[in-house]
Amino acid sequence: MCLIAFAWKHHEKYPLIVLANRDEFYRRPTQPASYWEDHPHVLAGRDLEAGGTWMGVSKMGRWAALTNYRDPGSLMADAPSRGELTTNFLTAQDTPLDYLKAVQAADKKYNGYNLLVGDLDQLYCYNNVNHNILKVSPGVHALSNALLDTPWPKAAKAKGKLQAAIASESLEPRHLLELMLDRRLADDTDLPSTGIPLHWERALSAMFISSEEYGTSITTVLRVSYSGKADFLEYSHPINGRPAVKKLYQLTF
Repeated sequence: MCLIAFAWKHHEKYPLIVLANRDEFYRRPTQPASYWEDHPHVLAGRDLEAGGTWMGVSKMGRWAALTNYRDPGSLMADAPSRGELTTNFLTAQDTPLDYLKAVQAADKKYNGYNLLVGDLDQLYCYNNVNHNILKVSPGVHALSNALLDTPWPKAAKAKGKLQAAIASESLEPRHLLELMLDRRLADDTDLPSTGIPLHWERALSAMFISSEEYGTSITTVLRVSYSGKADFLEYSHPINGRPAVKKLYQLTF
């Protein structure tokens, strides 16, 4: 997962609205969102290579999402999959804060990441590069491959699109999904410098990434009302001959 825009306790009807793009190598096997056989209360897509997920919810009112932190100079080839961090929260029972305190104690074994974990009452963000557990404040936020609310061009654009949708009350899940399909690249003068070649900085600057082998494979929208009713919409994009799959799940926490 490489781009998330979300509103937390900012709207009078929906305390949580999440828009997310998962960017991945197209060859990586993936299962679209469904309820898991081994954890029937978990609704999420699944990485079939490592078994974890990039974003999901549970019938217990828990949700989690993950982005990688871009720092190519510190990558460890033998690090475990970061997708287990979201999975473990969705299947656990401890509070978001207690969970992150346990994660914090063992975070050095993973490559860089940002982890969002929350329920109907609280939301936290953890980054294992600065080792900071941050209680997320009410408002509209964006998270890409840097720290929370770092104004990379695509993060700033996604945040602005969500703010505009909230202002206009255009909050139907299908409309929110369309906001994440922007393929426009940022100007070179606005690109971050993260240690990767310039042509990759350009390609990765779009909200919706499209290249020969790597790009946005799945877009997800989560909308939760104060009554605990949730809409979970996932769109698996047609890639390399695979058909497009769009599924809308409705659940009550």
